[in-house]
Amino acid sequence: MDDPHERIVMTPRGKTANSTTIMVERRKVVSQDGDKVHVGGGQHAGIIVNKEVRQDIEDTPAHLQLEFKVFLINAHTHTHTHESRQLRFWFQSSYGPEKERMRSAQEFFKELVSPLEFPRDYVGFIKKIMKMMQHKYKMISKTEVELKQLQESDKPPTRPMEEEKLALSEEQVLEMIESSFPNPVTTQDLAKRGGSTEGEVDGFVHSLTNKGLIKAMAPGCYTRVGQNETDVKVVRQMPTMTSKKQPTIAIITANYCEKLAVDTMIEHQETFVRYTTVGESNIYTLGNIGAHRVVCTKLPTVGHDRSASIAAGNTTTRLLGTFQHVEHVFLVGVAGGVPHYTDYNRHVRLGDVVIATPPLGHKYIYMYCDQAKTLDTGSYEFETKSWGPPDLSLQNIAQRLKEQGEDGEGVCPWLQYMQEGNHKLSAQEMDFSRPSHDTDKLYMSIGGSDVIEVSHPLPPEGHTRDNSKPHIHLGVVASGRCVVGDDEMRQDFATQLGVVAYDQEFDTVVESIYGNRKDQYVFIRGVCDYENGTRHREWQPYASLAAAGFMKAVICGMEPPNDQ
Repeated sequence: MDDPHERIVMTPRGKTANSTTIMVERRKVVSQDGDKVHVGGGQHAGIIVNKEVRQDIEDTPAHLQLEFKVFLINAHTHTHTHESRQLRFWFQSSYGPEKERMRSAQEFFKELVSPLEFPRDYVGFIKKIMKMMQHKYKMISKTEVELKQLQESDKPPTRPMEEEKLALSEEQVLEMIESSFPNPVTTQDLAKRGGSTEGEVDGFVHSLTNKGLIKAMAPGCYTRVGQNETDVKVVRQMPTMTSKKQPTIAIITANYCEKLAVDTMIEHQETFVRYTTVGESNIYTLGNIGAHRVVCTKLPTVGHDRSASIAAGNTTTRLLGTFQHVEHVFLVGVAGGVPHYTDYNRHVRLGDVVIATPPLGHKYIYMYCDQAKTLDTGSYEFETKSWGPPDLSLQNIAQRLKEQGEDGEGVCPWLQYMQEGNHKLSAQEMDFSRPSHDTDKLYMSIGGSDVIEVSHPLPPEGHTRDNSKPHIHLGVVASGRCVVGDDEMRQDFATQLGVVAYDQEFDTVVESIYGNRKDQYVFIRGVCDYENGTRHREWQPYASLAAAGFMKAVICGMEPPNDQ
């Protein structure tokens, strides 16, 4: 060590029937009492272990903390004990900004729990912490470890697995048809996408047709039966509208559940559909939100490949060309949140809402990563394109709503809109209510394909925010499969550029909005997973409803149009 008198000192802090707390700190030691301490020698030189418990140490709040869970197997009884291990970090006062401290804490954690070298007992676990602090992580002045037994079980825990390739199901066929809506899709295409046979698909579409969920547009070609189907007008082209009926706000969705959620926010609806079995079909729902005329559309399949993304851009251009009075564009739907493993206030959880806003000192709100590569230094280099609206009026309204919801009275109009929307959607096959909090599990990549379950960061002491309701976050929304598919790269990209959520690739959509010179546009995303909004279908309906509810709050916060 740099200072001959500086040592790594381990001190027991306390013990209860089911927990143990141990402190490991870096400090200068002038002399040691051999009866009270054990002084390491040889390869353990520079390490001191206090034999007695000390409770007279002055506590200061930790700079960062991480909690994870392990499962211990008793060699004699073969029972499985679920144990929580919490790490609290204090850094040298001279060491770096918060971002660097967070990075160091996460790197320390990943090295500590590395599967190839994970200590199998308590002694090895504490010893590894001391050796890491001694030789590599000299910016850490103190670490405190709390080991707490939670429960015993006769069965081993279930492990998070990649989604298995399952046989095609009726539910999956319906999802593919909903994804393509309003475009019809053939049984041949369904079989190809589902890795199945046309004969098997025929059985599923027959069942779905009998249930009234889909309908045939031509032999072997199907589409979803829309909400309030009897009120839908099938047209060859949009009818001419008076200026008062022309929408000034366009709302763009991509998933079927997103369109359903947004439609519940619209009053006096009229829906027009232009179907075609070749090329792109279009659906437009017109009506009112507050004092404003709006039009909502659903893009067919976004982000599965670049041709789908290009088609989504073309659909957006057609929307803005058809409704030329549109001045504001809302992109409303689901996304994957970027978790913050150590900071409760910056941690994005399932069910939260993200509004795309620029980072301090920048103008972009949406970023697409086209290429990413790992440099020889181990760092990443990203090739990106970004967009930001010239006018941030919508973002400013969103910020005021967020602040209003977080002040003492906590006025949150979007919660009422969500409740009303959920009531309207109660007859749908999808469940738009909030899933159980037990399904919101957080995992951290620790290298390769290995992950470890970590706890969500704890709120500060005295914090009263309700975790059963959406929290509102402001920050950049990004996309790009080259970065989304790699856990470490995704986290690094988010940290560098202020990204709080990833969605499917909407770069062609926002490029169309930019090309059509719409100066006010905003992404409002409900968080349904920790990837890019395509993984956790259980949370998609609720996340869509949360985004739609906040969208309505923003629209109702806008100045009424001039003709009102």
